[in-house]
This record gives sequence, C-alpha cells and structure tokens, in this order.
Amino acid sequence: MTRDPHPVGPFPDTGPEYANRSAAGETEGLEPWCDMLREHFVALDVDDVERGDPFPSRVRSTLVGHLSAAVVSSAPQSARRTPGLARSDGHAYLQVGMVAEGRAVLEQDGREAVLGRGAFAVYETDRPFAWHFDGPWTLLVLTWPRELVALGADVTRAATARTLGGDRLGAIVGHTLAETALTPPALTDAGGGRLAGQLAALLGTAIGESLRRGDVLSPGSAADLRRRVDSYVAEHLEDPGLSPEDIARAHFISVRALHRVFADADTTVGALIRRRRLEHARRRLLDPRDAGRSLTEIAHSCGFSDLASFSRRFKVEFHEPPGSYRRRAGLGSPGTGPSPTT
Repeated sequence: MTRDPHPVGPFPDTGPEYANRSAAGETEGLEPWCDMLREHFVALDVDDVERGDPFPSRVRSTLVGHLSAAVVSSAPQSARRTPGLARSDGHAYLQVGMVAEGRAVLEQDGREAVLGRGAFAVYETDRPFAWHFDGPWTLLVLTWPRELVALGADVTRAATARTLGGDRLGAIVGHTLAETALTPPALTDAGGGRLAGQLAALLGTAIGESLRRGDVLSPGSAADLRRRVDSYVAEHLEDPGLSPEDIARAHFISVRALHRVFADADTTVGALIRRRRLEHARRRLLDPRDAGRSLTEIAHSCGFSDLASFSRRFKVEFHEPPGSYRRRAGLGSPGTGPSPTT
C-alpha cells in the first residue's frame, strides 16, 4: 500500500481527531527500511550499512494530538537528510531524538552531538542533518509540525545538535518525553492537543536554559546575532521598557553575553535602542499621515517616556529640535499636545 510520506505516521490527517492513533512496522531489508522511515518520519538516505548482514528494523509511532511519539530500532547505519531531500519536502518539523539503547551521533548546522543512553538532541527537517549509529540502537523520536512550536527560528537553530539531558532539568524533561514515546497516554482529542503543546513548551524551557548556561550567541557569528538583535529592537520600539535584559531573554542568552557580542561593534545595546527609536521618530515627523499628531504623542509611540528627553536626544542626534525639524519639512506643527492616555 502506498502512503503519503508524513513524519507523524502514515495517517490520513494530523488533526486532533486522530489523537492516539498508532502505526507499527517491521522489516529485514534496506529498501523497505527506507520506505518505513519516509512513512513515519521524513525521507532519508541510508548508507554505511553492511549489505550482507541481517537488517532487522522496527518502528512504532503514536499520534498524541499533533505530536508523533515513536520508538525506532535498527542496525548500524548512517541516515542522512540531504539538501535535496530537505528542499523537496514542503513540510517542516521539529524533532527530538533520544537514545534508549546504543550510541548515536547527530549532525546539523555545523555541530555534532554525541548521545549515550538517556541523552537527547533537537533537530529540524527543513535543513540537512545526519544520524550515525555504530551498533544496534533504539531511538525515541518526538515530532512536532514546526509552525506549532512557539520557539523562534534563531533559537532552534542555536539549539540543534547539542546534547541535552545531562542536568537536573534536562533529566526531568527527558523522562517526560521518554514516557510519552514509550507509553503514550490514552487521552481525549482535546487532551492530546494540550499535551502536545505543553511538551513543546517544556522542551523550550530545557533548550532556553541550556543556551543561557552556555552563552550560545548564534550558530554563525557575533555579527549575525547583532543583526537579529537589531531586528528585534525594530519590532519592539514602542515598548518604553525595552531593555538589554528583555533582549537577552528573547534570544536565550545572558545579559553579559549580549553586551560581549556588541563589544567589537561601534555601539552598545542601549545606544542601539536609542538610535533606532530616534530614527523611527524622525520618519514619523516626516510622514504626512502623522501631521496631526503632537510631538508628545510621537515621542510616546516611539518608546520615549516624556517629551523633554525625546527633544533633548533628538537634538543631539540630528542637531535640530524635533519641532523645527518638522516645520522645515513643511508639515507644520500641531504643538506638543497632551500626553496620550491609552
């Protein structure tokens, strides 16, 4: 029987009405094994296999809401998600692999996680990755549709192929994930969906704490993090409480690490926030759609707590008070006006 490849099992849909549906399969051959991987997970190329040896393989996967919880075992091999396979798949998934028996190495995003029994790691299917097993193995695999996991792409990219489960929090999270895969609970449809979301949130906590402890800045360079911080600041300019602490928390790094990555730049985090707010305010002063808004309203909408500090910083940055800057642009000035009472 031909089934559509889908990483939450060979089911006709992944909606909550299929919560707790299970599927299982066994095979002795390499080609059927590749088919089974594609049916239960995603398409992978399997190599580094002893062709003449027995190749017993087994998969059992269960849907818990939108989460697939699977137990997988097979012979020594390497299983690779090539760039071509990743590009050809229109779906993206976040997966956790936990070693139940044997030893494994996971590669993704230029990193390599060596996993012994009980250790686990995160990976994503929209980019190449590879699993390597040097002996018989059993892996617990949990799979969420990527769009249903409330973690930023920069966070998960920083977290892939890093060994988790070695501390107390990781052990708690790992135990919960393992129990879900080994003995999936019998739940209502709504309960399965809630549990799937709660497990993703629990995984996110473990990821965040691990990244903070390691001061992981980004999978690339400090310049990449600075660009991401700049984008984050631009999206939160109207928040008067925006601070380095907020930015560090959003990027799962320490405040110390955040300041360190800006040490080689020509600015600080605080100066970046002020400059972006002033640039935004200048654009608002030149926008005809804001011609009827007072200077105080514009100051507040750009994250400044009061008109005086806004005017002072604007004059320092642009060598002209905001009121005369606006008049010179030909938009006139409705005055300072009352502070907004949102």
